[in-house]
Amino acid sequence: MTTFRKAKVNDIQLIRDLAEKSWKKAYLNIISLSQVEYMLEKMYSTQEISSHLANPNYHYFIVEQDSTPAGFIGFEYQYEENTTKLHRIYLLEEFKGKGLGKKALHFLKEKVAESRDHRIILNVNIKNPAIKIYESQGFVIFHKEAFDIGNGYVMDDYLMEFILD
Repeated sequence: MTTFRKAKVNDIQLIRDLAEKSWKKAYLNIISLSQVEYMLEKMYSTQEISSHLANPNYHYFIVEQDSTPAGFIGFEYQYEENTTKLHRIYLLEEFKGKGLGKKALHFLKEKVAESRDHRIILNVNIKNPAIKIYESQGFVIFHKEAFDIGNGYVMDDYLMEFILD
């Protein structure tokens, strides 16, 4: 059974561990190891995750399959007017292909429907095969942009959106 458990401060190390394991599998065919390590440290430091958990609009949920942590999802209500931003959605390799990503996106849509937002946006690397999953769940590409993230690295992303009815 798949469940989504609201993350708390004592889950920070779990989120960091899940991020490191999933990122290396997801991104080493797309970006360099040095960029993966730089981004992990920048985006998943204890301080960064703590600041997210302190923000009342930012939410992390641990995706669990039969009580085993399988991944996580992180999103922020009111990122822009009436818009939630999906910042993070990652699954461990052994849980991919089992429908958990689609369940996590469905869970996100339900949470956003309960809020005052009616749009979800996300960034995804232009070479990331997850684009197909997002598209299968109704997300569409609306922009392409390269973001300078420091240290000589760039994120070459599509911006995708989903409009709730």
